[in-house]
Amino acid sequence: MLRRATALLTRPVISLRARPFSTDVSEIPVADTSFYDAWKKVIPTLEPPHTPLTFMKPRPPTPSSIPTKLTVNFVLPYNSELAAKEVDMVIIPASTGHMGVLPGHVATIAELKPGVLSVHEGTDVTKYFVSSGFAFIHANSYADIIAVEAVPLDRVDASLVQKGLAEFTQKLSSASTDLEKAEAQIGVDVHSALNAALTG
Repeated sequence: MLRRATALLTRPVISLRARPFSTDVSEIPVADTSFYDAWKKVIPTLEPPHTPLTFMKPRPPTPSSIPTKLTVNFVLPYNSELAAKEVDMVIIPASTGHMGVLPGHVATIAELKPGVLSVHEGTDVTKYFVSSGFAFIHANSYADIIAVEAVPLDRVDASLVQKGLAEFTQKLSSASTDLEKAEAQIGVDVHSALNAALTG
């Protein structure tokens, strides 16, 4: 069994310089066929695992002029809220503060904190409460926002938020172990951010 596993590890080392950025090419690079060939030799009855490249659609190259729209992909582990949606702007709750993203934004990776993500399409604004995640802003006016959990702000019950905040605040004051304190603090942070989003 160990010999079979080491056969999977004997694929050639790929130089990072040889791999283009997804925003610099018009097509996704062809998958590493040597890995799939080795997989099929060892486990012929099981399909090889998929990589993120399997699911990514080809991206256009970085344009020479700034486009008029920002293309947004907003995904959760269980759902895709927005898929290649062209919008005017998104405002994300980054850990360093709220960040507005317009077409032509510089390439950035931002960690999300609990807060409101707003998507602007003309005069329409759709707001989501996100718990955490990451935003990947690409130089070709694409934005990939990956959240752990998100809910449209108009579906949040303010009375349940107040009740949850009171419960977690009480748990935080009576916590005896570090784990209980950490769990209670996360609950207080999320419910406080929800409360601020609803009242502010």
